[in-house]
Amino acid sequence: MQNIKLTLQYDGTRYAGWQKPEKEGRDRAARTVSAKLQSALGRITGEIPELYAGARTEPGVHALEQTVSFCTGSTLSPAELKKALNGVLPMDIAVLSALPAPERFRADLNARARTYQYRICTAPVCDPFTAAFTAHIFPAPARSAMQEGAAFLIGKHDFRNFCGVRKKKGTVKEILDISVTEAGPDLLLIELTADDFLYRMPALIIGTLLEIGQGRRRPDCIKAIFEGTEKAGAPCGTKGLLLKSVHY
Repeated sequence: MQNIKLTLQYDGTRYAGWQKPEKEGRDRAARTVSAKLQSALGRITGEIPELYAGARTEPGVHALEQTVSFCTGSTLSPAELKKALNGVLPMDIAVLSALPAPERFRADLNARARTYQYRICTAPVCDPFTAAFTAHIFPAPARSAMQEGAAFLIGKHDFRNFCGVRKKKGTVKEILDISVTEAGPDLLLIELTADDFLYRMPALIIGTLLEIGQGRRRPDCIKAIFEGTEKAGAPCGTKGLLLKSVHY
């Protein structure tokens, strides 16, 4: 058996996330990125392998670099698998690399951190050539206020109030870094790096920071959200949200 490590890139617009949420029907499962990859592997190898992903991106969220591992009995080399996959996958999913991995490697369990990026066009009129992957907010939210709010999020906290579902366990995560930077004259980037993320946690954190940047909330509202005396902001839209990388 070969253990293969893939690096994928995909436009998540038309997909119900990486993997179907629990208790969802078969139709929605077929519209996930993982289902498309499994189907392609089945056509190529005759197997339907179990896939392990570094991050479970949510509906509509894109990936610049998603890491996936699987075991296969196929005699095709990783390079041959890469070429074959790119020949049968939809055009909005691409295999950037395919490499042999150690026998015990799993893309989910061995991941040490994940980074999400949110792209914001702050021009009066959004560039139509980038609009599919960029949120449009004009006037621009205040970077200094968002960075001040972000400082309350850094470190290990119970993020249950930044989760899109109710969870009693496993809600303590560690935010390693949050940055708010200008990447061009009309492009603002928010990047979050954490050891792991809860369901909708990136979107809820970014949505809260945007409300702070727009003057609708104070930066120290983060403390009240952790304490449960305030609710997190509305989740940001998904079209500007990308999984930037998975760290090992």
